[in-house]
Amino acid sequence: MNIATEFTLGRKSMPFAMYDTASREVKAIGAGKRHITIYCCGPTVYRDAHVGNLRTFLLSDLIQRTIKLTGVSVALVQNITDVGHMAEDASDKILNQAKRENRDPFELARQYEAKFHKDLNLLNIEPAQLYPRASETIELMQTMISQLIENKNAYIGSDSTVYFSAQSFQSYGAISGNKLDSLQPGHRYEFIDEGGKRFHADWALWKNAGSRTEMIWDSPWGPGFPGWHIECSAMSLHYLDNHIDLHVGGIDLRFPHHENERAQSNSITNTESVAHWVHGEHLLFEGRKMSKSSENVLLLSDIIEKGIDPLALRLVFLENRYRSQMDLTWDSLYSANTTLKRWRKKLQEWGTSQISKSDDEFVSALMNDLDTPRAIQRLRLIEKDPSITNEMKRAIFVFSDQIFALALIQEEIVREMPLHIEKLLKEREMARAEKNWSRSDVLRDELEKEGLLVRDTGNGQEWDFI
Repeated sequence: MNIATEFTLGRKSMPFAMYDTASREVKAIGAGKRHITIYCCGPTVYRDAHVGNLRTFLLSDLIQRTIKLTGVSVALVQNITDVGHMAEDASDKILNQAKRENRDPFELARQYEAKFHKDLNLLNIEPAQLYPRASETIELMQTMISQLIENKNAYIGSDSTVYFSAQSFQSYGAISGNKLDSLQPGHRYEFIDEGGKRFHADWALWKNAGSRTEMIWDSPWGPGFPGWHIECSAMSLHYLDNHIDLHVGGIDLRFPHHENERAQSNSITNTESVAHWVHGEHLLFEGRKMSKSSENVLLLSDIIEKGIDPLALRLVFLENRYRSQMDLTWDSLYSANTTLKRWRKKLQEWGTSQISKSDDEFVSALMNDLDTPRAIQRLRLIEKDPSITNEMKRAIFVFSDQIFALALIQEEIVREMPLHIEKLLKEREMARAEKNWSRSDVLRDELEKEGLLVRDTGNGQEWDFI
């Protein structure tokens, strides 16, 4: 294998390239480098991460796995936001949830942080090298804020809050395309009571505590707490030696979070601190944006409760391009679950060899802007191609699983069907044949009580043990 993020395809070397939000073009990642640094914006730990969040975290995993496959080492840092992230009403999300549950806010944060890591494990997402917590890196943030004040990029407002001066950073808007002279006051996730600003687009680096009594720290500017954006600048520069080859996050973070982060970081390093900005697109569920008000927020635990392998969610994500808006449905999850079972069974039928073999078309798809749908389609073609030996098919699938991590070598557990459940299934099949839909529904409910989840497809009934 070549040095840097390249893969040899036949006689040609292909660099690993992805779309860079700032330059608006697909470009090579870390060309000529033996080591790549990645920073991925992590969760705000006041609730369970929903599947939309998990799609972004899977993106960083796929990038990390692909880079490693080229023989290049990776350092991935992902922050844990356990303080300072504001809700749309400008109140602290963690403090709000802790009040609802009548619990200590840090205890609450640790609980949801543990759930976050559990979900990552269930999706076969490789851990980052480091998960720094905002609450434990306050000193790093305060040091950076002091430097920004000294550099005239920040100032202490009349309300004793420290603000970043947006007008001090000339190239503001390079990532999102937003320009300072056209920005409207009061965009999302900023405080609404920042009366000490000199300019409406400035943002808080260190918020004066005021009447707040929890989650506050002493500082040179008085008791308070950090703003949301400063934590990522402080952590990424500190733990990745002042340069990030690749910064990953959801498209919703492009503005204002990443725009503000870039301004802060570049004002410290006097250069482009991030070489490559990668954003994953929005996820819909059953055609609608997920929201608490719509009561359609989907968790990984909800999928598992339906008897669906959590890696089926990983497969569904792989079947969609990372920078395309995606509509997740129950049908797509059930279909992916069926595909997983079939592939695992096929690999058992194709032999026991652990040999892996790369496939040029599969690799080319990944190296060209992480085109996982094309790579999945290639696997489907290989599966059905009669000209490819079973031994070779298994070797290619084993190779693919280094990145796709679908546990394809995992042996499917076949549970014996109890006779009374088998009888109920046959009765339901007969009821459907007779178009006795009410009887069919009653039998479905009985089967679910027996621990069997049944769904109807064009090929008849399909079921899974819950």
